[in-house]
Amino acid sequence: MVLTPLMIFIGRRVGIIDIPDARKVHSRPVPRIGGVAIFVPMMLLTVAALFLHNSIGEKFREIQTRVIVLLSAGTFIFLVGFIDDIKALRARIKLLCQLAAALAVCAFGIRITSVTISEHFILDLGWFSWPLTLLWIVGVTNAINFIDGLDGLAAGICAIACGVMVVLSVHFGQPIMTVIMLSLAGALTGFLFFNFNPAKIFMGDSGSLFLGFTLASASVMSATKSQAIVGLTLPILVLGIPIFDTLFSMLHRFLGRRSIFSPDRNHFHHRLLILGLCQRHAIIVAYTVTLLAAMLGMFMMFTRNIQTIIIFICILLLIVLTFRVIGSVKLRETIEGLQKKCAINNQIKQEKESFEKAQLHFYQARSFDQWWQSLCLAAEYMNFKTLSMCVTNRDGTKRILSWGEKNEDAEPQNLVKMVVPVADRRSGPPLKLEVGVHTNGSLESAGRRGTLFSRLIEEYGITNLPSKTFVSEFATVKQPISACC
Repeated sequence: MVLTPLMIFIGRRVGIIDIPDARKVHSRPVPRIGGVAIFVPMMLLTVAALFLHNSIGEKFREIQTRVIVLLSAGTFIFLVGFIDDIKALRARIKLLCQLAAALAVCAFGIRITSVTISEHFILDLGWFSWPLTLLWIVGVTNAINFIDGLDGLAAGICAIACGVMVVLSVHFGQPIMTVIMLSLAGALTGFLFFNFNPAKIFMGDSGSLFLGFTLASASVMSATKSQAIVGLTLPILVLGIPIFDTLFSMLHRFLGRRSIFSPDRNHFHHRLLILGLCQRHAIIVAYTVTLLAAMLGMFMMFTRNIQTIIIFICILLLIVLTFRVIGSVKLRETIEGLQKKCAINNQIKQEKESFEKAQLHFYQARSFDQWWQSLCLAAEYMNFKTLSMCVTNRDGTKRILSWGEKNEDAEPQNLVKMVVPVADRRSGPPLKLEVGVHTNGSLESAGRRGTLFSRLIEEYGITNLPSKTFVSEFATVKQPISACC
């Protein structure tokens, strides 16, 4: 509460502010270095616990190597986010930094090595503990980053998660985790006084990445110590909204053939706003769902074996149902999207095969006649309707080379016409090749085929022919290519 106003002043003074745009919901510039006000208090309290001369300090010093690695990796992630707040970093660079920090944590033994299903059944993950832990840490880190889209949303959900982790660590007798989570919860509570709607400051990537990484790594350490499945499943439930929000957002981007890291307005909080809720009401809904999942998840602490798994699955289904109610995921649209994507991928594959098949003919072309025949074959392979090009004979007369059935009245709405310049070996302007392309129900497909056809002309043009003969001696081609060749 002392540092946050200072960060507001510094952010405005040095210009580290978040400018509104089409994707964001705030309407005025807001400082975005609030992560400092979360990071510094949490680190000061946690590091101080290492020097306590009591049982808690002794517990810290017993595993001080892991604690130091955890705090060092968290500091590294915080610095990466802070640099991103000042000067935007590429998504790949941030992802590589997260992987590096997660690898460092895993290397020092903070891994999900086994899952205790029951007293008589312990699932030993072996080498699979590495990719699973990396996926969990990097996934939660980005999930918290993605959910940070409304005033107080990420900070509130993380504060609730910290509270649940405190209860879990006390239940399993983990004073180290209790201190870390309490210090982080305190920092978030003080920050929320200035971050709740209307926000005076944002946590920025420095705060969201640090929170996600710390919560993910701490939950792994807690699960390792507790040796019970609830130590792993309860954090999943509490962070259910950011986790499923990230999964469904990536699914939408995948189906829309966009980068999974590209920004959009299809997150959980965006859907609530689309339904007509104001920011405060949307945040309260998110808090309520998180608290409900946390409270129901607490019952797992008093169950054993299959009962714990049943409760876990039921709560997960409730969270997914919440996303279904607000329209974040629709089964029918998802299936249709997958079918459409598969159809487009098959279409692209066929178009590429047609292009590569046409290339073979251009490789063998040694004269203009052979080049034109290769061009007609390429048009047939790519399902073109017409080709037409005006050339000049040696005696100066002009004639038109054409291929296909030129019927101007036949389905013009399903035809894309384009003019492709063809470089001439003679001086003067390039020749003009007029092309008619069937859409096949997709303008995008027509555009791709037109692009591939243009690439053939550019890479295997007339100027690349070894023969010096330019003008064809054969008659004007008006019949289909099958008759021509």
